[in-house]
Amino acid sequence: MEPESAESFYARVAAATGADGRLPVDPDGDLGWDVFPFEAGSLRVKPLGPLADADPPRRGEDPAECWCASAPPLTDATIWHNERWRLSVAEPTSLPVSLVLGPLEHHDLPGLPAELAAEMGQLVVSVSAAMEALPSVGRAQLGKFGDGGAHLHLFFFGRPARMPQLRGSPLLDWSACLPELPADVHRANAAYVAGRVAVDMGGTAVTPA
Repeated sequence: MEPESAESFYARVAAATGADGRLPVDPDGDLGWDVFPFEAGSLRVKPLGPLADADPPRRGEDPAECWCASAPPLTDATIWHNERWRLSVAEPTSLPVSLVLGPLEHHDLPGLPAELAAEMGQLVVSVSAAMEALPSVGRAQLGKFGDGGAHLHLFFFGRPARMPQLRGSPLLDWSACLPELPADVHRANAAYVAGRVAVDMGGTAVTPA
């Protein structure tokens, strides 16, 4: 069997829409999960848009146009770095800590050199462990999206401790509703993580500006 085409996938989704072009909301499915932040019975899905000719272009598809070709490798948001990677705060945030890890040189996940891939795995473990040592963090969640930029960037989200409604994949939906975290609290949490990563992985912890 050949891999399915984008047209075939889209046609199957479109066939499931109603007369108004909307997909149905199943309150007994995943949207009925106790951690989903909204009441499924009061929701409706936006109308399905048309199939695009191609995915939107991402910044950095041409490495010469990527931010890394002209911007300084370290910024005021950087909390840890070594010769190959930097860890930065993602602000503003409503979570106890939100971080971004990326290589200093231009790479995306497909085609990442083996040595960098191995080090990335070690960094994911180190950053996650440091985040989960924070008293306000119950779990470190990891996200890789990459639809806006072709330069590899991994997101780390600190799921608030002892708030079971915020577990799992709906965390980002909840985070859009939670009050913004004070910047000084976020920077203090991030500095703690950076110090732990420096102990594990070497490199330099930087006090965020």
